[in-house]
Amino acid sequence: MQPIDGSDKPQTTPETVFAPGDLTDGRKPGEWRSRYDSEAWSYIWREAAYLSILLVLAVGLMLLVWLKSFQHLWHLSSEDQSTLLRYSFAWLGGTMGGILFAMKWQYHTVAKLMWHLDRRLWRYLTPHISGGLAFASFTIVGSFDAHSSIASSGARAFSFGFLVGFFSDNALAKLAEVAETLLGPTKRFAARHKSDLDWQ
Repeated sequence: MQPIDGSDKPQTTPETVFAPGDLTDGRKPGEWRSRYDSEAWSYIWREAAYLSILLVLAVGLMLLVWLKSFQHLWHLSSEDQSTLLRYSFAWLGGTMGGILFAMKWQYHTVAKLMWHLDRRLWRYLTPHISGGLAFASFTIVGSFDAHSSIASSGARAFSFGFLVGFFSDNALAKLAEVAETLLGPTKRFAARHKSDLDWQ
């Protein structure tokens, strides 16, 4: 939406604010009917069902790993079982974080009339991206410090994974900083910092 006054600052309306102080969603008292038609609701409920089923599956997989089901199935040693538990908890914790984040966004966008079909792919893939990102981040942390407290137990692995998954945008930004430190800055990064130095 273009600003009315010609400035670069976008104008906000009740429909574009994520979680405003007004909890009425712009409705009058007694206005209870949905503003979406039946076709839109069929897509909305499919997304909600997908995220709910994925959440149950993630919890179920965590329970199976915790009960050592795979250790007996694959004849794993105690050390291998401990490794499997930590890394799977990191992945599943990230997946759960992504699921809850997508659920939170879904009910906000539906209530604020911002839901549309073009974001379906985002809601379907966010849990998997969050899970993979959490697993990769956990592996990176463990590779630098094998005795890190984060990698010392399944609970810590889950907690780390959940935070990375729920705040995946922040995690990606931090990984970009790590990559620039290890591999060197890109031309865009170097140009940005050169302009900062010139300004100083």
